[in-house]
Amino acid sequence: MKILTITASIVLILHGLIHLMGATAYMKLAEIKELPYKTTVLGGRWDLGASGIAVYGALWAVAAIGFIVVAVALLANWSWWQPVLLGVTLFSLVLTAFDWGVAYAGVIVNFAILAVLWLGPRIANLFSR
Repeated sequence: MKILTITASIVLILHGLIHLMGATAYMKLAEIKELPYKTTVLGGRWDLGASGIAVYGALWAVAAIGFIVVAVALLANWSWWQPVLLGVTLFSLVLTAFDWGVAYAGVIVNFAILAVLWLGPRIANLFSR
């Protein structure tokens, strides 16, 4: 079980670090070839402007911090990690869905995290019988 916990924590940390790419690009902190700066989301349908996209980028940083904090909580076996992971994953899902064109993999990872959260107790019960 410890290996599974460590693996899950690594995945959450990596997902959080990838969110920092979004923060970096949208806040114009650096250029990322795979994630070009733009001020639009929803496939170009909604122009947030320079200030709006900077806020959007900051929200990506919030999600990054959330995933990293949850990974630490999971490793430390703190009881609150699951509801916080649910919240940060749903938040991340919205962010990645708004920029589906470049963040579609994040949408898939978020759905995978949600599936594990939902199925996790059911799978554990199967093995405890």
